[in-house]
Amino acid sequence: MSDDAKGGSSAPETEESTRRYYETSDVDAFYDAVWGGEDIHIGIYAHEQEGIAEASHRTVQRAGDRIADLLGPGATVLDLGSGYGGSARVLAERFGCRVVALDLSEEHNRRHREANAGRGLDGLIEVVTGSLNHLPYEAERFDVVWSLEVLCHVTDRDGALDEAVRVLKPGGALIFSDIMAAEDTPPQALRPALARLGVQSLATRSFYLKSLSRLGLQADFDDHSAHLATHYARLDEEVRRRSAELRRVISPAYVDDLLANLPLWTDLTRRQQLRWGLFHARRTGY
Repeated sequence: MSDDAKGGSSAPETEESTRRYYETSDVDAFYDAVWGGEDIHIGIYAHEQEGIAEASHRTVQRAGDRIADLLGPGATVLDLGSGYGGSARVLAERFGCRVVALDLSEEHNRRHREANAGRGLDGLIEVVTGSLNHLPYEAERFDVVWSLEVLCHVTDRDGALDEAVRVLKPGGALIFSDIMAAEDTPPQALRPALARLGVQSLATRSFYLKSLSRLGLQADFDDHSAHLATHYARLDEEVRRRSAELRRVISPAYVDDLLANLPLWTDLTRRQQLRWGLFHARRTGY
């Protein structure tokens, strides 16, 4: 698998494809009904039958543990690709820090703002519509830059990492997770599974570590790839078990697409052709 940061489409085309995918009512209904509608991430599972929402929430907590020393009242986090806002609310509630939450989708952001107001967190969380490749912030503004399973949707991953590090304070932390290809996975093996998401290609662990080193960050990687097989097996199981129920809230065509696509992901994980985990990188102080 090539560790090239760029896929076959331009950044604007990829961003528009991502926005179209995530702003459909079927996708929202799927994430609400099956994933819990809060933390839409790969889960870290306590056991193979644990609920998807519980395992996804554990991922957020585990990432928070890695940067807890930097957070508290007065600290500011930039959440890139904030989705429905689950991570932002966890960070604001747990640490009392301020969070700037950036996402491409104005529909996600509308829903995010409503949830924040309902939890009394709108004073700590600012929700912004924007692109990872063009951050509207001055250099060295944030104590932490955070992103969970978003970079797989970005065409220019090097550019997005450059921007993330540009706005990070000296001594600050970049923490992110991503779905990646194993180093020896041929690109064509992934394309059928990726098609539903509009994703062109996946990066590799070595690509990210090289990029972080190039940017002068000291990085480590918590490999949680073993949870990928559990996660996709649980998604596939839930959709199959509840397919009749889901067809009442999701279009039958989308349910059929899930039933065809999710086994492809399960097969890739069982063949160990995918990787997943948390990157934790610190910007050296000066």
